[in-house]
Amino acid sequence: MKTYIPREKEITRNWYLVDAKDKILGRLATKIALLLSGKNKPMYTPHLDTGDFVVVINARCIKVTGKKRENKIYYHHSGYPGGLKKETFEDLMGKKPEEIILKAVKGMLPKNKLGRSMLSKLKVYPEANHPHQSQNPQPIEL
Repeated sequence: MKTYIPREKEITRNWYLVDAKDKILGRLATKIALLLSGKNKPMYTPHLDTGDFVVVINARCIKVTGKKRENKIYYHHSGYPGGLKKETFEDLMGKKPEEIILKAVKGMLPKNKLGRSMLSKLKVYPEANHPHQSQNPQPIEL
């Protein structure tokens, strides 16, 4: 029996609309990563990007459990000596709430070129309006 490998022209990409209002961050991020990687499709192939586009709205209304709102810290390094920067969840939520969902989903995707191409199909917006009405994204409840 031969293994089926989809060709690039056979892969169809759908657009999904996810409302993050009052959703728990980690649980939402795992389901978004599943849609981006294409694991929900029968034609899933690990070395190909078979995933769909995902538009997330209301990122400002995301919830976290426990004391993560006060204690969770995001780190990044500038590349220079002494360049370690840190930011708390509350600070990042006030400045860029879409970054929180992007970082959570990025950690659940492969750490290579394929993962970066999957992440480029994720569009996150802090409010309910988004510029992707022409793609006609289908609302999906996660």
